[in-house]
Amino acid sequence: MIAPARMADRVAAYLAERRRNGFGMSISGSQLAAFARYADGRGHSGPITLALASEWALSSEGRRPLTAARRIEVLRGFAKFCLRYDSATVVPPRRLFGRSHRRLRPHIYTDAEVARLMLLARKLGGLRGATCATIFGLIAACGLRISEGTRLERDDVDLSQGLLFIRRSKFGKSRWVPLHPSVVVALTRYSVIRDADPQAAAQSSFFTFDRGRSACSGNVRYAFKLLRHHLGPPRGGHPGLRLHDLRHTFLCRRLEQWYREGRQIDRHMLALSTYVGHAKVTDTYWYITATPELLALAARRAQQAAGRQP
Repeated sequence: MIAPARMADRVAAYLAERRRNGFGMSISGSQLAAFARYADGRGHSGPITLALASEWALSSEGRRPLTAARRIEVLRGFAKFCLRYDSATVVPPRRLFGRSHRRLRPHIYTDAEVARLMLLARKLGGLRGATCATIFGLIAACGLRISEGTRLERDDVDLSQGLLFIRRSKFGKSRWVPLHPSVVVALTRYSVIRDADPQAAAQSSFFTFDRGRSACSGNVRYAFKLLRHHLGPPRGGHPGLRLHDLRHTFLCRRLEQWYREGRQIDRHMLALSTYVGHAKVTDTYWYITATPELLALAARRAQQAAGRQP
């Protein structure tokens, strides 16, 4: 089997195969596309080498070890695929730049920060501003992944029943997401604004930008980056505020609410895991952050339980 000359063509073949097997490959696909541009831009030909892999892994703007480690992890799967074409391909060793899944503490947003973020988004103007503000609010209210929000079609949103249908998200899973009445009101209000634009009204996508362009995750993330510095410095372990931390925030706030309501957390975790689309309940626990509020509520629950013991 002859390997395609361009790295971009090899990446395209790899991603096509993985997606046929049910893997979304949205994030890793973007990373591999960046690797292909890097390799082809340098005029690289032939198999993947350890030198090429290392140089690309370390070429990120911040040159952070964690970023390099995650890039190597993505490259390992692609390199194994490339072995079919060329036995001289080098599969980078695991943990070449350390562990790739070190958990950095996320930024848990306050209600005021979420409200301010949505207000700032609306000031972007036009349908773009309304769309970004609504998507930010939807992620905060339902814990969706950004791609799940931007990929929604009109037929996936049942406002009369208060339900979203998330089609084939991560790991190929689909699920229904019940909506709080306040979210239904916000989405209904957005629908009126969207359909006032004739070009947007003709599109099948639920979220659209001006001139009928479907919203995409990249453009929503770009809008967030334009706005995030207005919210102040991050309180977590990441160098800047992240849109994905709205999903972390949703999970933490849900646990806080359950503690206040006196619910049995362990009995509800599986339902919460299903709601946010996790394959394993352990993935949901990974998202939980020990905020001062959550620790105080958990400590109060433990004290009450200890007081009931004979």
